[in-house]
Amino acid sequence: MITPEQREKLRGWFAGRLPDDLFEELAEVTADREEITVIGRIAGPRLAEGASDAEREAAVQGRVQEFRERTRETRIAVARDAEHRFRRKVSWGVECAGERALFTHVAAPVMTRLRQPERQVLDTLIAAGVARSRSDALAWCVRLVQRHTDDWLSELRESLEHVQRVRAQGPDADEVAGSPAEDGEDADEA
Repeated sequence: MITPEQREKLRGWFAGRLPDDLFEELAEVTADREEITVIGRIAGPRLAEGASDAEREAAVQGRVQEFRERTRETRIAVARDAEHRFRRKVSWGVECAGERALFTHVAAPVMTRLRQPERQVLDTLIAAGVARSRSDALAWCVRLVQRHTDDWLSELRESLEHVQRVRAQGPDADEVAGSPAEDGEDADEA
């Protein structure tokens, strides 16, 4: 987890590094240990009055695909710079006419040990056709928990940020902070 200050620096770096005409607005920059995700807002397609939902959906998909192809080289150049600086992969996405689409994202493996009752939950999801594998079933469970506990997770994240702020004020703050590469800072700035 990164601190609010690190998050602001990360967002600021992307705001400064991205060409002004790439997005209408830089909507969101999020990060974890493996990945930085950059979401920008792009203009929605112009449709005739009374356009159907199917027409609207197809037009948004077309706009997103056109943007993805047209900006690929620019996004790759920015991602290379960011990956060198922050030592994380960069993923991209857009918001268009109220819809969000991710182009790329890291699917990081996570190892865990589960007892039989927990494995039976995963196996039930596989047998029911909800998931293809235990890994897929576990990812489905995580998404379900995420969807239904956003308030709780937000409160937990705020508490963790508070703990990080308190630690940073302690006498051993430099030792606790970790290396620049671990906390998202550029090694040259250390």
